[in-house]
Amino acid sequence: MDIIELLKSAFLGLVEGITEWLPISSTGHMILVDEFIKLNVTEEFWNMFLVVIQLGAILAVCVLFIRDLLPFGFGKTRQECRSTWNLWGKIIVGCLPAAIIGIPLDDFMEEHLYNAWVVAAALIVYGIAFIVIERWRANKLAARVAAEGVTPGGRPMGSHFAAPASAVEPTEGGDFGSITTLDDLSYKTAFGIGCFQVLSLIPGTSRSGSTIIGGLLLGTTRSVAAKFTFFLAIPVMFGASFLKLVKFFLKGGVFDPSGVAILAVGCVVAFIVSLVAIKWLMGFVRRHDFTAFGIYRIVLGVAVLAYFMLV
Repeated sequence: MDIIELLKSAFLGLVEGITEWLPISSTGHMILVDEFIKLNVTEEFWNMFLVVIQLGAILAVCVLFIRDLLPFGFGKTRQECRSTWNLWGKIIVGCLPAAIIGIPLDDFMEEHLYNAWVVAAALIVYGIAFIVIERWRANKLAARVAAEGVTPGGRPMGSHFAAPASAVEPTEGGDFGSITTLDDLSYKTAFGIGCFQVLSLIPGTSRSGSTIIGGLLLGTTRSVAAKFTFFLAIPVMFGASFLKLVKFFLKGGVFDPSGVAILAVGCVVAFIVSLVAIKWLMGFVRRHDFTAFGIYRIVLGVAVLAYFMLV
């Protein structure tokens, strides 16, 4: 068993764990990293590894939000149990567009779009989208402050002002929206966010980025958009991993001890790093907007284009 290959797998797990949850595209980063740090594996194994390594990342969501996701236990009341079942209904509805469109197009995407040029273009386009949307939200918040006398933290500016029912969510970063909790999220909005998730079939887009953008445009706070994004990933990633494993075996792929070790190391590292990344992102979105991620995406996309034009 080659220790160098295990170290490469660990590094890829690190990249996956960080980029899966930040709106900067994990698949895009993995494709770019592969240009410089290639695993000594077959193309079939790499294509499978690229997706199945996400299992480690999604297990982190299951661990961190187990109370939100389990409809029983933890001393939940009957109403809380009902709310959790409703949440799962919204998750399933939100996953339908990606399942209906993504499964038939999987082979086409893998063959034609998994390259650095597509990744770079998607990084730039959605980086610009994040900046534009956050500026639009900032202008909308400023207009609400002027019209309703509400501070960016959701408090009335003077004692003679009564905080309206539509007051923004009380966060330091001016996070606001008409949908401030997952209970407020309707099935229609969940489906709409799921439609945005379809955009993430293009590598470099970012699954979390596309669904967060969808949530913001449909009226959620950043916190709700991020959290629902995490939950949408559960069936999507488990389903995608199962599909890739089936295709891998149907094409004659086999797991030797080295392959098992490489995949296991990548998943374990992705799980550990994801625990940290998710906690960090949930704290970040309560205080800041996504402009910084938009700038990062544009800079990286331009750098990638420049690199591949020169080499």
